[in-house]
Amino acid sequence: QVELVESGGGLVRPGASLRVSCASSGRMSSSSAMAWFRQSPGKEREFVAAIRWSGGSTHYADSVKGRFTISRDKAKNTGYLQMESLNVEDTAVYYCAAGMGVILSSLRMADAYSYWGQGTQVTVSS
Repeated sequence: QVELVESGGGLVRPGASLRVSCASSGRMSSSSAMAWFRQSPGKEREFVAAIRWSGGSTHYADSVKGRFTISRDKAKNTGYLQMESLNVEDTAVYYCAAGMGVILSSLRMADAYSYWGQGTQVTVSS
């Protein structure tokens, strides 16, 4: 069983940077993937970024490509989402998710992930 705990959200101004973290209570297996999704009020949960735990390959939504960077520290069983040049459209609750054996075509799908964190609020406002 894996428990995920996010941290690092907050209120920032447009153009600022923020890093959110996702700590896993259990060891992430080599076949695992970790992803970040976000959800704004009145909108569906959307994919943000994903990373293969073993090889480290990354995948991004077009809306964040070039601004956000997903990474992981295998020794700490912790994933990160570094967010740069934040804008008001990035305001959302950010959730991390983990799953085993997630195939390439499913990396962007919420249903592919078995474990979810409780979410952390990121608010971008002037």
